[in-house]
Amino acid sequence: MAIATVNPATGEEIKSFEPLNEEQIEKKLQLAADTFREYRKTPFEERRQKMLRAAEILEEEAEEFGRLMTTEMGKTFAAAKAEAQKCARGCRYYAENAERMLADEEIEREGARIFVRYEPIGPILAIMPWNFPFWQVFRHAAPALMAGNVILLKHASNVPQCALAIEDIIHRAGFPEGAFQTLLISSSQVQSVIEDPRVRAATLTGSEPAGRQVASEAGENIKKSVLELGGSDPFIVMPSADLDDAVTNAVTARTLNNGQSCINAKRIILHEDIAEEFTRRYVEAMESLQVGDPMSDDTDMGPLAMPQIRNDVDEQVRKTVEAGAKVLTGGKPMEGAGNFYPPTVITDIPKGTPAYDDEIFGPVASLFRVRNIDEAIAVANDTTFGLGSSAWTNDPAEQERFVNEIEAGMVYINKMTESTPEVPFGGAKNSGYGRELSHFGIHEFVNPKTVWIDTTAGAASGVE
Repeated sequence: MAIATVNPATGEEIKSFEPLNEEQIEKKLQLAADTFREYRKTPFEERRQKMLRAAEILEEEAEEFGRLMTTEMGKTFAAAKAEAQKCARGCRYYAENAERMLADEEIEREGARIFVRYEPIGPILAIMPWNFPFWQVFRHAAPALMAGNVILLKHASNVPQCALAIEDIIHRAGFPEGAFQTLLISSSQVQSVIEDPRVRAATLTGSEPAGRQVASEAGENIKKSVLELGGSDPFIVMPSADLDDAVTNAVTARTLNNGQSCINAKRIILHEDIAEEFTRRYVEAMESLQVGDPMSDDTDMGPLAMPQIRNDVDEQVRKTVEAGAKVLTGGKPMEGAGNFYPPTVITDIPKGTPAYDDEIFGPVASLFRVRNIDEAIAVANDTTFGLGSSAWTNDPAEQERFVNEIEAGMVYINKMTESTPEVPFGGAKNSGYGRELSHFGIHEFVNPKTVWIDTTAGAASGVE
C-alpha cells in the first residue's frame, strides 16, 4: 500500500511519500538510541512541562488537526476536533500523574531497605492504526515519554500527514528530536526495525494477523510487546433497561467513527421481551442518520477510510445474507464518489457467517434475540474476541452476573464502552494482551527493578 493521503470522501490523492531507505532508517534508530541515554535522566518536572505544552498545542490547533484527520481517514470534522482535544486531556493526565505512578514502592522488612524502582527500557516501536490517528498515538506516547522512553512511530500508510503532525507537536513542545520520530516505512520494513537490538519493545493496535506477526517477531527477539487487536463487542439489553437510553447509545456505539472502532458495539443482544420494540426504534434511528460530507456540521457519519474496507464490509454482509440473514435497513454500498456505506441492521444471523464469527469494521449492527440472561451471556461469549462489552439492565443481580461472566477486558453497565485516560484499556482472548492507559499503561514499558540494601552487618544467607 502506498504511503499517501487519499481523501476517502472523494477518492482524490492529495499527497504521497516515498518510504525511508535503509540509510535513513539507520540514522533514526541511532538517534533514538543516543537520545534515550540522555533523555532518561531528565527530571519528571521537565518532562511534565513539555507534556503540558503538547496539550496546549493540541487544544490551540484542534481545528487544524481535526481537518487533517478528516481529510486523511474520513471521520466527521466534529469528531476529529474532539479527538485532538481528547489527546490533550491524555497528555495532561500523564503530566500530572506519571511521577506518582512511577514512584519507588517500598517493601517493609527488618534489617533492610527494599524498594522497586521503575526505570525506562529504551526505544519503543509503536505500530498504530488509522481509525483514531491522533488518540491511538498519544495514549501510548504520553505515558511512554513521561516514563523516560523514546518512541519510533510506524503509523498506518493512509495517514502519513497525521503521523508527521504528531511528530511536530512533540518537538514543538520541547522534547528532543530523537524522543519521538515518525518512520514513514512500508509494512515490509517493520520486521527489521523490531529485530534491531536498539529497539527494546513494540506495541501494536491493529488486526489479529498483524498482531500475530508482531508478537512472533518480538518474541523471537526476546522483546516485550503489547497488542490491542480486533473486537466484536456485545451490547446486551435486558427488560429492566431504560429503553430510550439503550437505543440512543446503541446507535452511537455502532456508528461512532463511521463504524470503524474496535470497541464499536457490533453485536446487539436483545432479550425477547423487549426485542421487537427495541428493533423498531433502533432501525428508525439508524435510518435517520445523515451520511455525507464529513466536513459538514449536518453530517452524522462520513465515509469509510479506504475502498478496500467498504468492499470488505459489503462482502461480509452479502455472504451473511446469502446464508439466511435478513437486512432491516441498508446493506449495500452507496452510489457515487467516496467510500460511503449506509448504517445497516441485520438479523436472523446464522452461525458460521461473517456477521456471527468475524469483526465487521463498518456501520453494520448484528441483532440477536435471546430468551434469558443465560443465553445472553452465552451469545456474548461465543466469539474469539474479548475486547469491550456493554450491558443494559437495572437489575443488580443481572449486573453482577454480566460483570463476572462476560469474557472481555472491559465491561460497562448502562454505558457504552469508551477509552479514557483514567481506566485501563485492553482485551482478552484474541483481542490481544497488555493494557494501555491508567497506571497499567505506563507500567507496560518500564523495568521494575528490585533494590535490596542490607542495613545489618550479617553475612549473606546463601538462600536464593
